This record gives sequence, structure tokens and C-alpha cells, in this order.
Amino acid sequence: MGDVAAVIKVMPESIETDLMHLKDMLEAALPENVVLHGYKEEPIAFGLKALMLTLILPDSEGGTESIETAFAEVEGVESVQVVEVGLI
Repeated sequence: MGDVAAVIKVMPESIETDLMHLKDMLEAALPENVVLHGYKEEPIAFGLKALMLTLILPDSEGGTESIETAFAEVEGVESVQVVEVGLI
């Protein structure tokens, strides 16, 4: 078994949401064996930006459901969407 790279799109509740603070809160919410590999801001519309987080997790984790659940519980998160998953 190897590692998996997952790209997860997190939409903030509003354009006033501090994305750097939100990123820090999301990183703190990650399960113990998951690592934030990188992130970028993606413009959506009318000043709204999403966070695109690239995560590395063990294949034995069995998917991204635990991460999605953890992210959804973070204050300031409107929605969580898995964009891409692949073995590395």
C-alpha cells in the first residue's frame, strides 16, 4: 500500500472569511496521519475564493470521508468537495 494525494475544495461562508485563518483551522482539524502538502486560492465569482487543499494520506485510510467530515465541522466552512484523488 502506498500514499494517496487528494485535492479538496473548501468553500468559505462568505467573502469576508479570512482564508489564511481558515486554512490554519483546517490544517489543525486534519486527522493525525494526513499531511497538508499545499494549497492555493481559487477565484470563484464576485470576490469569493475557495481554498484548494492538496493532502497526502495513507492508502490504508480507506478514503477521504474522515477528512471531509472534519473539514465540514470547522467554523467558517460552507461546503467541502473532493476534486481529485490518486495514488502517488
